[in-house]
Amino acid sequence: MSNDPLHQLAEAYGVLPMFHDLGGQERWTTDDTRRAMLKAMGVSAKTDSDAQVSLEAMWAERDGHIVPPEYVVTSGYGARIPASRSCEWILLDDAGQQVADGFAHDFVDLPALEVNVYRLRVKSGIIEQTALVPAAPVQTPSLASRVGQDRVWGVTAALYGLRSMCNLGLGDYSDLASLAQTIGAVGGSFLGVNPIHNLGWSHADIASPYSPSHRGFLNTIHIAVDDIPGLQGQDEAAVLIEKARAEIDRDVDLIDYPSIRARQHPLLRALFEIFKSASAEDVAARFTDFVDQGGDDLQRFAVFEALSVKHGENWHLWPDTLKDPNKLPHDAHDPNEAEFHAWLQWVATEQVDQVTNGKSLPLGLYLDLAVGARRDGAEAWMGQDSVAKGVSLGAPPDHLSPEGQNWQLTAFAPSLSAANGYRSLRTVLRQTMRAAGIIRIDHVLGLNRSFWIPDDGSPGAYIQQPFETLLALVGIEAHHAGCVVVGEDLGLVPDGFRDALAVRGIYGYSVLQYEKEADESFRDPSHLRGQSLACFATHDTPTLHGFCTGRDIDWWQRLGWLDADNADRLRHEREGAVAALVPEGEDPSTAIHSRLANSPAAMTSVQLDDILGETEAQNLPGTTDEHPNWRRISAVSLEDLADVSTLNETASLMRNAGRAHFYPEGENRHGHQNGFNGTD
Repeated sequence: MSNDPLHQLAEAYGVLPMFHDLGGQERWTTDDTRRAMLKAMGVSAKTDSDAQVSLEAMWAERDGHIVPPEYVVTSGYGARIPASRSCEWILLDDAGQQVADGFAHDFVDLPALEVNVYRLRVKSGIIEQTALVPAAPVQTPSLASRVGQDRVWGVTAALYGLRSMCNLGLGDYSDLASLAQTIGAVGGSFLGVNPIHNLGWSHADIASPYSPSHRGFLNTIHIAVDDIPGLQGQDEAAVLIEKARAEIDRDVDLIDYPSIRARQHPLLRALFEIFKSASAEDVAARFTDFVDQGGDDLQRFAVFEALSVKHGENWHLWPDTLKDPNKLPHDAHDPNEAEFHAWLQWVATEQVDQVTNGKSLPLGLYLDLAVGARRDGAEAWMGQDSVAKGVSLGAPPDHLSPEGQNWQLTAFAPSLSAANGYRSLRTVLRQTMRAAGIIRIDHVLGLNRSFWIPDDGSPGAYIQQPFETLLALVGIEAHHAGCVVVGEDLGLVPDGFRDALAVRGIYGYSVLQYEKEADESFRDPSHLRGQSLACFATHDTPTLHGFCTGRDIDWWQRLGWLDADNADRLRHEREGAVAALVPEGEDPSTAIHSRLANSPAAMTSVQLDDILGETEAQNLPGTTDEHPNWRRISAVSLEDLADVSTLNETASLMRNAGRAHFYPEGENRHGHQNGFNGTD
């Protein structure tokens, strides 16, 4: 370790001294970056003397620890936690109830614990300490434990882009239920959609589902207005809904978010007033129960939304008296406005629950957990005691973005989050998993290390995260929710990282476009990881048809990222890539989906875009308005989808590969007639 106090302090707080970039080159952390990172975590290091004082204070605090501040144990087994001195101890569960107690000399001997998060209180003389003790399951839920199968398939789609005759211009939660029924009817086990995190009521033009305001609450733009509890049979509500629906232009191919919100917001407000005056007593009681169960988190979120209506979507620009949710004046917000936003969350939750509680899909929804929330949004406002100040989450240059990425998302500081038991992360995990049979943790590398980019212009650097603790918290919440976990492990991944996830039961993520051998040739799909979800494309890549035709290269050239010569070179390389994946004379979609279906990957997902032969990607990384990101509407309506031949052909491929959750009479899961080669 360096003798430099700044370097020692930075390393102690998790600032990594270097990382390897996409080309394998060492990128060393600068001192300016170290100071910016430490400042973000509330640690004084502006000068060398400041760093020395902070270092000495940190060591003094750590020397006073009786037990490690965090200690992960495995549920169902006893554990011995080392103690630096003799102490009395009490173990409390997550609800604050005492589970065990005793007196320790060299070790605190814990009994076998149920899956939960515990707090260990120790006392030695005048010294007292509270440590976090997550008791994690051996593994997160597996496919076999959930559905009795170890190989399944499903469809992924852009919820906002679903076309139907009933929605208000973009896909809604009733469309989601309809699509789930269609996919389940052809043997799919799950339906994946873009994140459905809350984007913020007052942010009129936000489009990206990966830039949410709060990941623990739902996106209300997807509320199906004709399926609101308590309003069925209300003539006044029906008239308002039909009037709004009549204004929709069904022939457009791109979503105009400001117009959608301008139409939807007053309608929802009017429907809320009708609900308050006309809903049945039992329905009103369900809403009241939802508010009570939501507790402080729901109340604070609703207050944030109410304040944003009056003061704007960016809380950093609010009056100083409103910036701290713990110190709000009693008359800071309109109670009716806050109740309205709590009601929106209740409506959205009821509608999503209709999908998850349905019988059409064995695994239900496959939901994305975005890597972070906007810095100006509700999650950052509510969790300020954990937020790193003056930095943004991002990524160094990699194959997804050669220039690197600044996502302008909130970074949570490990030391600050630990102080409150990782409250924000646990809330987000719990809320997302309650609605999902599978979640995909976007950029799962963030559990191990996250890339912070300082606002002061200093180069970015990695911050080490408490990997074992965060992994345990994921496992605990997944266990309680019965949720299968997929980790999006693309990009620059440290050695051993994927193995560590696999040991905990987390499935990897195999995107065929990026599955390459050491010589850059495509990996044969028969060699894909068994413990993974395999697909050909994602929202950030060209669609299958777009890949084969080089549509992404066309865009790069159009935007001036490539000159004509380099574009031609890439097109030639792409032709070779397509030839390597698709045997001559075969249909690309059939060939690629067949190879994925027959791969050892536990889960195979197929994009609805690829089933429908779409060319344009959902998102072109590195662009905002230059490409129609997050705005494209499907060419085929949900009412017509069941009759699309390519959907049934894809389902047949998956059924023949043994992935369907049901089989026609007389056929077993291996695609053979019963009685031939055995039966299931």
